[in-house]
Amino acid sequence: MEYPRADIGVFGGSGFYELIESPQEFKVTTPFGAPSSPVMHGEIAGRAVAFLPRHGKDHSLPPHMINYRANVWAMKELGVTRIIGPNACGSLQPEVELGHFVVCDQFVDRTCGRKDTFYDGPITTHVSSADPYCPTMRSIAYETAVDLGITAHPTGTVVVIQGPRFSTRSESRWFAEQGWEVINMTQYPECYLARELEICYCNISLITDHDVGVGGVEPVTNEEVIRVFNENNEKVKALLHRMIPALPEIRDCPCANALEGASF
Repeated sequence: MEYPRADIGVFGGSGFYELIESPQEFKVTTPFGAPSSPVMHGEIAGRAVAFLPRHGKDHSLPPHMINYRANVWAMKELGVTRIIGPNACGSLQPEVELGHFVVCDQFVDRTCGRKDTFYDGPITTHVSSADPYCPTMRSIAYETAVDLGITAHPTGTVVVIQGPRFSTRSESRWFAEQGWEVINMTQYPECYLARELEICYCNISLITDHDVGVGGVEPVTNEEVIRVFNENNEKVKALLHRMIPALPEIRDCPCANALEGASF
């Protein structure tokens, strides 16, 4: 089947299920099964955009059950070369407050058992993840947030846990003591899979809660996460609508050539 073309993709996170006005929906087939939902296609400021809520349109998929490979491959099928991945996250540091945005530059993977590569053989392929997020997109995301008056952090490390459970107090203390800023359940392998397909990827972490034990707060609840995310949804959409037309047409970042020298 021939799909419409898009050069920019957006994954929606918890509480974020719509982005494009009057989109066309397409069921995209992939070698890795079905994506989380049909892909919604349309335009933002004259740029062709594909939107896909990673948890499904009705949030039926918990983090450990998301078919990340199908989601990223679906974007590739539409010709997407850049993906923006906003998501609800917890803070591990008191200075990273509720409602802040963090434009992450590093991740730490604490998941297990997830399908996290497209390259299962017979050709052995090792793709570098030293700097997993696109520097061009990160810079534009941060500058756009500042222009909009959103409190944003230009760098940060997100530790990705398996879910669906939240951290114990000991785990949270351990993560915080490492100096990591953000905790989340969906950034890995999503961002790395994009790199394996030479797609630029930018994470925008919306801080919805402090992880248990950070700043003496009470344990987080899912209801609180969704409440804060819903309060900040309009800020997320405003950022995306301003950021998307600012992305350059030509890519001169390392992401575009991530497969060079990666195969044996």
